[in-house]
Amino acid sequence: MTSPVRLVAAQVIARLNSHQETLAQLLPNAQSQVADREKPLLQELCFGTLRWYPRIKQIYLQLMAKPLKAKDGDIEALVFLGLYQLGYMRIPEHAAISETVDAVKKLKKHWAVKLVNAVLRRYQREKDTLNAAALESDQGRLAHPNWLIKAINKHWPDQADAIFEANNAHPPFTLRVNTAKTTREAYLSELEAAGVSATATPFSSDGMLLAEAAPVLSLPKFTEGFSSVQDEAAQLAAHLLNLKPGQSVLDTCSAPGGKTGHILEKADDLALVSMDISNSRLVRVEENLNRIGFGFCYQEKISQLDSSNVQLVAGDAVTPEQWCDEGVQFDRILLDAPCSATGVIRRHPDIKQLRVANQIDALADLQLAILNALWSKLKPGGRLVYATCSIFPVENTDNIARFLESTDDATEIELDVDWGIAQPHGRQLLPRNAGHDGFYYAVLSKSISD
Repeated sequence: MTSPVRLVAAQVIARLNSHQETLAQLLPNAQSQVADREKPLLQELCFGTLRWYPRIKQIYLQLMAKPLKAKDGDIEALVFLGLYQLGYMRIPEHAAISETVDAVKKLKKHWAVKLVNAVLRRYQREKDTLNAAALESDQGRLAHPNWLIKAINKHWPDQADAIFEANNAHPPFTLRVNTAKTTREAYLSELEAAGVSATATPFSSDGMLLAEAAPVLSLPKFTEGFSSVQDEAAQLAAHLLNLKPGQSVLDTCSAPGGKTGHILEKADDLALVSMDISNSRLVRVEENLNRIGFGFCYQEKISQLDSSNVQLVAGDAVTPEQWCDEGVQFDRILLDAPCSATGVIRRHPDIKQLRVANQIDALADLQLAILNALWSKLKPGGRLVYATCSIFPVENTDNIARFLESTDDATEIELDVDWGIAQPHGRQLLPRNAGHDGFYYAVLSKSISD
């Protein structure tokens, strides 16, 4: 039994708002509740409404005499969904209104039927006036919450407008070629032969930017692991590790496994450990390894290194002693630290609803705690790549400064690259419209004792 797509979308948004669950957590179950033909619409309704939520809210506030009660979050979500359809989608207006009102009826909140119908029809009549009024506020004009607008303007005043524009755009569709199986030039030729328009990315030597999104199963040899979906900025991590055959590598906070796969494609005979907080997250890593053709095994605790299989281990990065024996160290560590994700808002528009200003300092403290904990797992002479998908200095260059100040055997390796903006420590990539996501990188080396 399937449910109406607008009803399911409203339940997703209402639960996201009330329970602080992410769209990535909620959408898989929601997809299972609708007919296959409705799944693309469900995704568009959820992503689109959340992408423009701050602007739609300014319209909503004009239309509502008083806000709805918290227990009626599903009705509020349906109003937002209706406004999104009328303002941003090509669905005929009468169908958008009638289908949304029908979803209200399914909730058996009969008092809300006339309300939702009246609100949506008023917007239909007065759209131009209401839209113009919404654009008078920064939240409406830029479609970001106030705290985020202030933070972006503070840290990136010269780039702020471009960041807002990129955050509100649909994300580009970028592939990474598996250089263990083919070359980028050869795969671009295969894409062209398949009728898929793509160009080489400017900064990652393995990346390809598609002119339009495409179903992955329509891509040449995708199921055989010849390419993977991965943003260009994320592809830079494996290059910065400067991998050599036979090295030992720790990929922390590794799900969904894109960087794990890229590491394996860049050098042979690596003893690679891929860790994340839970086995449920490592399932995504497992799926990626299966597709690109690398063996793996799960471990309760890493006691020795193994180049024949990727070792998957669940644990807390702050306490590596719980999932890795004291004597085990690595030549290379990739720390893709948990962060505010403010560089990937276009891929996760629910960040506009879920993230709040007072979380940022706490995230920075967690990142520094992880970095301090993992430093003991790096061999002398080894290299650690610190990465986030944040655009805030407190999570990035400021954290590296704090770490270097307190760690005598740590040295920063200056990045001689043609991408990003140089920071006091590391380099910052900002999200580009039709280009890479926002990312930060710094590379550290561990001194060899005399």
